[in-house]
Amino acid sequence: MKRLSKRLRIPQTSQEEYLKECGFEVVCGVDEVGRGSWAGSLVAGAVILSRRLYGLRDSKLLSSKEREKLSSKIKRSSIWGIGEVSASDIDKIGLSKATQLAFKRAISKLRKPDFVLADGFKFLSPIPCRALKKGDMTCSSIAAASIIAKVYRDQLMRRLDKDIKGYYFSKHKGYGTKLHQNRIAKLGPSLEHRKSYLPIKKALSNR
Repeated sequence: MKRLSKRLRIPQTSQEEYLKECGFEVVCGVDEVGRGSWAGSLVAGAVILSRRLYGLRDSKLLSSKEREKLSSKIKRSSIWGIGEVSASDIDKIGLSKATQLAFKRAISKLRKPDFVLADGFKFLSPIPCRALKKGDMTCSSIAAASIIAKVYRDQLMRRLDKDIKGYYFSKHKGYGTKLHQNRIAKLGPSLEHRKSYLPIKKALSNR
């Protein structure tokens, strides 16, 4: 029953409404996708909701078709941006800095917000920010950001699957599934794998 209620949790606009009452006119939600992936880019979405959107959920609780439909709706009716950090840059600067950079790049595509609501990680910038635990499940603008980021990254991984054969990136999206582990064991890491991640380091040392 507890698990069911969690799945049915609907993100609300109460955070955005409260901040606007406090004088912050432009409130932006941000979220990232791909931190745990072993390959491909880290992607952040940023969304300023122009109106209440129905059907928003944490992107992980939606099917791919539901995400794509909602992503189109969000982009038509909201102000949005995408920020991307490549696997090679993640290796150079580390995951924490890469997350901040992805947030910054996504937000830079928008009209400068007065306040940022971030899922889990505080955005380190002069813009006031609040980090919300499980924000993608409770906050509408963060949920919207999670959806556009997930759809964008899934599209990236499908294109990567066409460019780099044999890893089946379109199936596992770069995460450490059994299929992905088997392909790395057979082919070795590709140029799009994150060499700073321990499983990839181990795979390289075994070649």
